[in-house]
Amino acid sequence: MPASLPMRTLTTQAGRTLAFSALGFGAAPLGNMNRVLSEAEARATVRQAWTLGLRYFDTAPLYGHGLSEHRVGGALRDEARDSFLLSTKVGRLLESCAPGEEDSGIYLGVPPFRIAYDYSYDGVMRSHEASLARLGLDRVDILYVHDIDAMTHGSAEAAEARTRELIDQGGWRALDELRAAGDVAAIGAGVNEWEPCARLIELADPDIFLLAGRYTLLEQEALATLLPTCIARGIGVVVGGPYNSGILATGPLAGAIYNYAPAPEPILRLTGAIEAVCARHGTPLAQAALQFPLGHPAVVSVIPGGQTPDQVVQNLALLNAPIPDTLWRDLKAAGLMSLDAPTPETTD
Repeated sequence: MPASLPMRTLTTQAGRTLAFSALGFGAAPLGNMNRVLSEAEARATVRQAWTLGLRYFDTAPLYGHGLSEHRVGGALRDEARDSFLLSTKVGRLLESCAPGEEDSGIYLGVPPFRIAYDYSYDGVMRSHEASLARLGLDRVDILYVHDIDAMTHGSAEAAEARTRELIDQGGWRALDELRAAGDVAAIGAGVNEWEPCARLIELADPDIFLLAGRYTLLEQEALATLLPTCIARGIGVVVGGPYNSGILATGPLAGAIYNYAPAPEPILRLTGAIEAVCARHGTPLAQAALQFPLGHPAVVSVIPGGQTPDQVVQNLALLNAPIPDTLWRDLKAAGLMSLDAPTPETTD
């Protein structure tokens, strides 16, 4: 493994130690997100991540209606299973449908399956078994409950109803049984909002969260809410969406994407102000965005996505390039990031 790619560990509720590469691989784009990939392209991208030392890979049934799981599993199948960490998700089942009825949104050219939400005991167990079959592997290390949030289900009330389904209809019990049996090492939630994570801590005993887009250069509300509790409880946090769906990689260009939609004017202005400070320090915006979350002690990995080997190479280069401490100080002084945000240890 390249010495330049650090590892971070998490000790789970059961005392198991998991080793994450600080830079992981988010495999949502491998589900044909916004463009159709060939099998060769997808495999080459995962293999590049492996070659560069990435050892944490995240996928889900949603991503391309099974395509991402199939591609990740195929690319990693010949590696020693104990040499990497793999996570996938439960909460959505794939049901056969007629071609054209997939309703797959941003995922193009997907197999003929439609999504059915199911957070019950049987739904979780079925989802786990189906994921193993698509991956072609004997186990996953982490199972996340996927998208029990208002962004997905339309309101806070609907998100709460899905959370109650998880608890009251046995979905969390299924996850706990899998963890207790050693079939998975850790369980938690993968969501686009911090509030469902805080709610799950009240109701259950998660090991880890995948928080997408909610602890970034643009958003640090979790710093005063969720993250202190995670530190106190020993819960790990994986940060997905470090570029907030694109704008922190592209900058505030016309049509820049934020949270999977065109960025509103206040976000464009904030991004432009942050980018201007970064420029004064000779630091690309994307570099600061990728490194920032790793300054927090709860964060075990940051997982940008990628669809090409070159994108993986670029992400690693951004992770390894030095950032002067004065950049973070200037962002705070300008009121562009939280004064309490811990920042990566760097040198001027």
